[in-house]
Amino acid sequence: MNSPIELLAPAGSPEALDAAVGEGADAVYMGLGNFGTTSRAGSFTYARFESSLRSLRRLGRKVYVAINLVFQQREADRIYQLLKYLSFLRPDALVVQDFGLLAMARSEFPDFRLHAATKMGIASGGGCNALSRQGVSRVGLARELNIDELRSIRTNTNMELELFVHGAQCVSVSGLCLFSSFLGGKSANRGLCTHPCRRSFQREGEGQGDSGGFYFSPADLQLLDSVPALADLGINAVKIEGRMKSADYVGTVVSAYRTVLDALAEGGEARVADALVRGRGILRGDFARSKTTFFLNDMQNLDWLNPEQDGDTGIALGELLKVRGGEGQRVGLIETPASAPPEVGDSVRLHRAEISRRVTHKLLSVRSVAEGCWLSVPDGTEVGDRVNLIQARGISKRYKPVCSGDAKGGRIPGYEKAPEPAPGSFARPGTKGGEAGPSSGRKRSGPLFPEGLYVAVSQIRDLFVVQSSKPTKVMLHLKSGMVKTLLGGDSSPLPFRREDIIPVLDPFLPEATAETLAEDIPELVEAGYRTFMVNNPGHFPLFRDFRSEVLLIAGPWLYGFNAWALSFVASLGADGFSSPFENNRQNLERTLGTDKSLRDRYFVPVFARPPLFRLRANLGRLYDFRAFSDSRGERFVLANDEDGSRVFPERPFSITDKVSYLREAGFRRFIVDLGGLSLKKADYKDLMKSIENGIPLPNISRFNWKDGFFSEEVAKARPDREINPGLGRNTPRKPR
Repeated sequence: MNSPIELLAPAGSPEALDAAVGEGADAVYMGLGNFGTTSRAGSFTYARFESSLRSLRRLGRKVYVAINLVFQQREADRIYQLLKYLSFLRPDALVVQDFGLLAMARSEFPDFRLHAATKMGIASGGGCNALSRQGVSRVGLARELNIDELRSIRTNTNMELELFVHGAQCVSVSGLCLFSSFLGGKSANRGLCTHPCRRSFQREGEGQGDSGGFYFSPADLQLLDSVPALADLGINAVKIEGRMKSADYVGTVVSAYRTVLDALAEGGEARVADALVRGRGILRGDFARSKTTFFLNDMQNLDWLNPEQDGDTGIALGELLKVRGGEGQRVGLIETPASAPPEVGDSVRLHRAEISRRVTHKLLSVRSVAEGCWLSVPDGTEVGDRVNLIQARGISKRYKPVCSGDAKGGRIPGYEKAPEPAPGSFARPGTKGGEAGPSSGRKRSGPLFPEGLYVAVSQIRDLFVVQSSKPTKVMLHLKSGMVKTLLGGDSSPLPFRREDIIPVLDPFLPEATAETLAEDIPELVEAGYRTFMVNNPGHFPLFRDFRSEVLLIAGPWLYGFNAWALSFVASLGADGFSSPFENNRQNLERTLGTDKSLRDRYFVPVFARPPLFRLRANLGRLYDFRAFSDSRGERFVLANDEDGSRVFPERPFSITDKVSYLREAGFRRFIVDLGGLSLKKADYKDLMKSIENGIPLPNISRFNWKDGFFSEEVAKARPDREINPGLGRNTPRKPR
């Protein structure tokens, strides 16, 4: 039976794959090797993947390989090898986030069908069309959209549209979270997020006391009842989250959505209504968090945040009151649950009390006593750890294996392992080993951008503070209501010439914002603004009629971590490039190679309080605090305005004392980003002195500048150091 919408399910393990197929998923997505969607999800081995691919083809199901993470310059050859391998196997699509991976696939393997991952943050028809022109067949839309915005996107593009409809959510706008990376290099953009947003935080400030809560741990998404409406407006595929989830979870959720989709295919309001009732009943057994429809039907809805409810999945069984036993024989005591006690064979998840670490464990023993219930627990468990039931043995369902017999199965006919390329052969686009980099195509004498310090602010009034240092140019984070002032619509003259002000466009670009910018940008260009910083693929089409008059800088949120990504955004229309906030020194130099002309168009942020995550909701309606801290004493600031809420670190990222070194390395354009928080004259003066004298500022973070992204290989090679999620990276271990 043909479904009106493709049902796309996760396959994080062979068992989950069996469940997804057994319950009727039309397509599955899976990771492969070390480049999976979620690096901790146990991506498929190559042999298992090949066997699964053969079986799924016989069953008429589609397979999408998820490589939706960013790659660094040193990994370019490995990415090429992976794409070459997949080009022989021909999966139905690749799901990608990195623009460099997209560019490499288009250039070297044009037969791939490409899907844009949700983490690309596409929320407008213009963004969809920009990717369509670059060879993308389907866009996984951002999750923060309402039904009217989805309808508008459908009207403005012919692209295939995919929507996330069920499962765990990030609190941050799609693809714009730096929280986990800032605390220890485990980046969400690398599939290593430690979910710090789900921790308990303490409010700070007058009258707050020691109160705390789970302020940023969102409920799980459930759009089952909206599936008929999504079908009516033309959504092509609905996606279930769960690469880390059990086979029972995957089977349960797929079964519920399959029930509704089949009823839609059969037709009839009564049949669909009955299917929705049955689907809701099925989902009561998914062992997940409380549910929400998020913004789909109500943009003012905040029911998806409940500070009293922790972020764990499953049914809470309580905290461990006692722990005893030696290695391999450890048991823990909990109070007897109000519901039926757990049984041998059930699966539980233990959440460590002191640090963000979750361990899944199948119960080997359960013994009820007068004071509670003793359970087997894994080594390392401590008093205070929380225990959640995530899978009951009694409801576990067996599915026919997709891969029958030998999982190795031999190689796909016609595939011969490609020889290793020479080092750096595919590190750069265009020449396979040369130093060719992205070209702007501009014919001008001299550099496109003057050398010096570019200071970014987020308030008009802050322009008057920074004028004292006479920066080369200023950048202004464009917010609602600013354009009138920039156009001279009020009586206050600006302290800089218009050609010296660079408006910075926000990376989240929904339809309404795109429509407003389509009206504002022509007026700004006509008024004399000549340089803009863009942060979303949907921004580029807005300048199509003014390309000869303006310069565009690809901002840090376009994640240019490799030369291929820079080449891609250059093909969209970028003339200059800004380093991502997560970047590190080694990768920066590798990405640019020895190309001096590229350095002349490159901007390095040397100071910033980057938003660790941002929400499309004003949490000021829900929370009355501004400052908060975690259990390790790391402090943060919650900023709310009409554009939403952002969380900033108290400690800024700063490498201002490295400016002289960067100049010696050929970099001449530096960004001091003071956006996000109120700017004080004294603090600004100290900051300028730090840059002038090359002296490090106190109480700062180096972010990833020195050590780069967290790496399991590096961690194993340096056992004397570890990532401490509260105090930052590479904190020496305490003596044992």
